[in-house]
Amino acid sequence: MTEFTSEVKTILHSDSDVFRVISDLRKLELAKDRIPEDKIKEFTFDKDFVSFRVEPLGTVVLLVVEREPNKMVKFKSEKLPFEIFFWIQLVAKAENDTRMRLTVKADLNPFISGMVEKPIKEAMEKVSDILAQLPYDQI
Repeated sequence: MTEFTSEVKTILHSDSDVFRVISDLRKLELAKDRIPEDKIKEFTFDKDFVSFRVEPLGTVVLLVVEREPNKMVKFKSEKLPFEIFFWIQLVAKAENDTRMRLTVKADLNPFISGMVEKPIKEAMEKVSDILAQLPYDQI
């Protein structure tokens, strides 16, 4: 498994507010307009899944497979030629100071790895930047 991790982001909201939003993916609809369409397209959300298109991967579907209140949401991919696991991890540092890190583990063969490594890293950093800036107390 190849592992990618984002930079740790500081979110100036409580871990409970952040978890409440990221654990119900319908609430992420508000972030949809912040993502450049040249990177990620065709977003669809439901409570337990998110679907989007990233070139050269195609359509990616991530299903929520585990939730740990105020700490983590774990996803698993569907409809890809390889398996991806994706975690959003939260750590409360103070009342309105939550640290977030994204992790992706992918079962990539060497050929696919060369094609998708850069798009995965770029998408992950963009998503982490957007998630760090959401107004969690207003969602």
